[in-house]
Amino acid sequence: MNLIKLNAIDSTNSFLKEMAKNSSLENYTVVVAKDQTNGRGQQENTWASEPFKNLTFSAFINDLNLELNHYKYFNFAISLGVYDAISKYINRQLFIKWPNDILSANQKICGILIENSISKGAMKYAVVGIGINVNQETFYENLSKASSLKNITGKSYNLDELLVEVVTAIKLRIKQLLDKEYDTLENDYLKVLYKKNIPSMFKTAENALFMGKIIGISNSGNLKVELGDETIKEFGIKEISFA
Repeated sequence: MNLIKLNAIDSTNSFLKEMAKNSSLENYTVVVAKDQTNGRGQQENTWASEPFKNLTFSAFINDLNLELNHYKYFNFAISLGVYDAISKYINRQLFIKWPNDILSANQKICGILIENSISKGAMKYAVVGIGINVNQETFYENLSKASSLKNITGKSYNLDELLVEVVTAIKLRIKQLLDKEYDTLENDYLKVLYKKNIPSMFKTAENALFMGKIIGISNSGNLKVELGDETIKEFGIKEISFA
C-alpha cells in the first residue's frame, strides 16, 4: 500500500477525498493520522479518539466498477476485513453491528465510514475511514459503550503493525468481492451480525418502541426486521436503534 503518515489532521477521509479529486491515486493509498481532531462517523456523527493511542486511517480503494445493487457486498467486505483482523486478538463475543460497527460484547471498538464515487450507475472507487480503539483506556462519559483492544485484552498494541494487518485483511475480502463471491460475503457477515435472530427492543427515530428480531440485510442494504406479527420491515441507517 502507498502509506501517508500525518501527525495531525481534522479528518483522514476529508483529506483523502480531496487528494482523490485532485490527483491520480494508487489503489490502497492509505492516510493514517496520529491525532485526528475532527473524525467523522455515520450521518455526520463525530468520532472522538485520544491522540497517539488509536488507529485512525482512511483507505482509497479503486477499480471497483461495482453495480449499485451490489453495494451491500462492498460494505460486507470492508466490515469483515476489519472483523477478521481484530478477531486475531479478540476471539469471543465479537460482532458486526449493522451496518459496520465492530463490537466486543455490546461495547464498540471500531467505527467505519464509507464514502463512494458513483459514475454511470456504478461505484468506481471508495474512501473508507476506519477508527479502531486500540490502546486508549478511558472514554468520555457519553461514550460509556466504547472500549478498546487494550481494555479487553490487557495488552498494548503496535499501531503500525495493526494497520498492516487490517489493510491486508480488507484486501483479501475485496478480492472475494471482485471474484463475485457474494454468497460467501453475505453468509460470513450474517454469521457475526449483532443480535441476529434474537428478539430485541428497538426505538425509531421518533422514539417509538417496538419488539422485533433482525433476520438479514435487504438487496438495497437495509436492515430486515421481523415484527411480532411476523411481518418483515426494512430500515435504513439511523431509522432505528436498539432501545
